[in-house]
Amino acid sequence: MPMNDMRGYQPSLVDMTTGLISREIFVNEDIYAQEQERVFARAWLFIGHESQIPNPGDFFVSRMGEESVILCRDRASEVHVFLNSCRHRGMKVCRYDDGNATVFTCPYHGWSFGTDGALVGVPFFREAYHSELDKSKYSLVRVAQLCRYKGTVWATWDAAAPPFLEYLGAFTGFLDLILDGWDGREGQAELLGGVQKWIIPCNWKFPAENFSGDTYHNISHRSVDLVGAGPSGRSRRDYGELNVARKLHVAIPDRGHQTITYVLPKDHEPQPAYQNSPEVAEYFRHCEEERRRRPGANPRLMGAPGEIFPNVALLPRQPRTLAVWHPKNAHETEVWRFFFVDRDAPRPVKNFLRDYYIRYSGPAGMTEQDDMENWNYAHAASRGVIARRYPYTYEMGMGRAVEDWEWEGLRMPGRVIDLTKAQASEEPMRNLYGRWAQFMEAGSWDELMPWRQSAIGKARAAE
Repeated sequence: MPMNDMRGYQPSLVDMTTGLISREIFVNEDIYAQEQERVFARAWLFIGHESQIPNPGDFFVSRMGEESVILCRDRASEVHVFLNSCRHRGMKVCRYDDGNATVFTCPYHGWSFGTDGALVGVPFFREAYHSELDKSKYSLVRVAQLCRYKGTVWATWDAAAPPFLEYLGAFTGFLDLILDGWDGREGQAELLGGVQKWIIPCNWKFPAENFSGDTYHNISHRSVDLVGAGPSGRSRRDYGELNVARKLHVAIPDRGHQTITYVLPKDHEPQPAYQNSPEVAEYFRHCEEERRRRPGANPRLMGAPGEIFPNVALLPRQPRTLAVWHPKNAHETEVWRFFFVDRDAPRPVKNFLRDYYIRYSGPAGMTEQDDMENWNYAHAASRGVIARRYPYTYEMGMGRAVEDWEWEGLRMPGRVIDLTKAQASEEPMRNLYGRWAQFMEAGSWDELMPWRQSAIGKARAAE
């Protein structure tokens, strides 16, 4: 059967032994429909940040796959995530991006729900329902599990999924680079302004793989490098650090998370950045100094683009962001980008960073425009009858990753490729698609969590 006649996912489409991956997984609408059930209905997904809902009654309408959900804080200040759909006829009970409410009232038939999700009001309850409708059965649908981690809120529809921190595994430390303060204090990040949202005409996996660790596409950003789009106006502010650091690809096997990261020499002291703004430079100089002193902080680790499976991208340095690639359909992705700063940073620092973030990222950002051009054209050029017969190749660096990588006393988790020597690899993409294939094929979390089986086996052996 010709490849483009396939009606759904088949294991042969993702071949980890050869590094060849069929274009079908990007353009096939049946596979996309299967993803919603096998990936997005089971994985842990990013919802938002608690700084978006600081007060009782505050809400933020988010997404989980194609589902609209409400992140809200009830009158007792408890945080909830609900499906944004009335239990009566399915209408959205909240049609605003964010705000404050005492109840969510469906505009179709008037059913009202409290901020704790309970059904509290039904028109004609006595006259038409004769007071017999059991309201307790028709609360808003809540997620199966919710996790609040250093201000971020994550959720899953699957009660059988492992706890969020187990789902992250050894990748937790890379997420911390965004959520902790620049001076190393835990959970100091807050959302800066609103959320940038835009739609791009490509499958969600194109941006997901790019942020997983694509260091091979610098030709796309040559114009940005030439004009010096960095915050100093003189190209990158951190070349001094990058030139002495070891650049790595880090992939966490059995999780599907991966990143680029830099490791500084043991005795390196970072130089103040943002030299064209003395106040901003002084703030970051102070933070770097405090970070080196703080127990538990790791001043040698410099974050870079990475991806939490399935669809959350992180960029821990400036711009300091989380991006979510929301699937809209097989051929469109709705991008949401959240920008972060330290909550107690001086106002001039926040203003400076806001200006830089806008210039760098998002639909108006110079680098993001470059990337979107690639994804848009690649997706469109992969939909044809002939194009779909030819797989993409992810062979770069196959078999070259090592475990227990260590340099000057700093050990890195997962599988690592030292890019200082290799220049580039596609290990992160293979890790992403290998995990995606596991989700598409596995029938239960027992199959998706081999690390648990290994732990059980070791425990039994010890007995």
